[in-house]
Amino acid sequence: MIRSRSIVATPPGATIKEQLVDRGMSQKEFASRMDMSEKHISRLINGEVQLTPEVAVRLEMVLGVPAHFWINLEGTYREKLVKANAENVMDADVELAKKLPYNEMAKNNWVPATRKSNERVVNLRRFFEVVHLGLLQQGSLIPNVACRRLLMTEKGDYALIAWAQKARLDARSIETRPIDLKSLAAAIPQIRAMTRIDPKDFCPKLSTLLADCGVAIVYLPHIDGSFLHGATFMDGNKIVVGLTVRGKDADKFWFSLFHELAHILHGHIGRANGATDDDENEADDFARQTLIPKAQFDYFVERNDFGRESIVRFAESIDIDAGIVVGRLQKEGHINYSWHHDLKTKYTISA
Repeated sequence: MIRSRSIVATPPGATIKEQLVDRGMSQKEFASRMDMSEKHISRLINGEVQLTPEVAVRLEMVLGVPAHFWINLEGTYREKLVKANAENVMDADVELAKKLPYNEMAKNNWVPATRKSNERVVNLRRFFEVVHLGLLQQGSLIPNVACRRLLMTEKGDYALIAWAQKARLDARSIETRPIDLKSLAAAIPQIRAMTRIDPKDFCPKLSTLLADCGVAIVYLPHIDGSFLHGATFMDGNKIVVGLTVRGKDADKFWFSLFHELAHILHGHIGRANGATDDDENEADDFARQTLIPKAQFDYFVERNDFGRESIVRFAESIDIDAGIVVGRLQKEGHINYSWHHDLKTKYTISA
């Protein structure tokens, strides 16, 4: 017997059992009279096997109840069973859907806007390309993501799942060449040189350069609660790099990009449990060193001149956006976060 919120699916075996009780007949004797194994009869009574037309004819002979009665009973049971299971799965998915950032997904046009719980579930199933949302918790359908996040929370985990799926969907339309890590490593200086270029100019160049190395870059809006700056994962024969872009400072954008490229170059992607803390630290070090080499940064810090003109001259001397220098100084505690905001470049990149 299977129950759901509004349906009870009772197998024909329950009626067979009633007939046996009325006759005072054991299952062993019944199995013998049916010329079937006790095991099969037990499974039939418990609804674990289907009552076939052949069995229905045998039941008519042994119990004197017409075959069509048993066939109709089996059909009704199977129909209710499907509906009860579907209702139970829907109820479970409704609860799981509450953990996903549906309102923000709808605001970004990833899914249709609706307040109806069942409609949300159907829309989310289509978005994630799964028959039920419980599959998301199994992890097998979710890419093993290496990502830069500021905080790990359950809400953030579900936001990451949604964000990564959108990155995967968008990346499907991006054609890439076979993955070539040597070319990607060689392109790092060329990518770094883009830090002083306007996004409308560097975005297409960056996309083409990365695609030639087998990497599809996708720009997506930030999802509240995800604490996510970027993520990287394998999808088929390409590597997908997703970056959050809405209202992003240039220093955060470039740090996140090089952080994600480090995950690729250092082999952090595709691991069963995602990137480790050591992987994240290694990626951070790569991003810092790539943007402002430690020796040059230490020399500048030792001079202890953090005035506006000094920062601009230093940035020009190493051919990098001045806002990146400001961000590094703020992050490492050399200047207050309220200093030199006028030097920070804000990017608005279409997501």
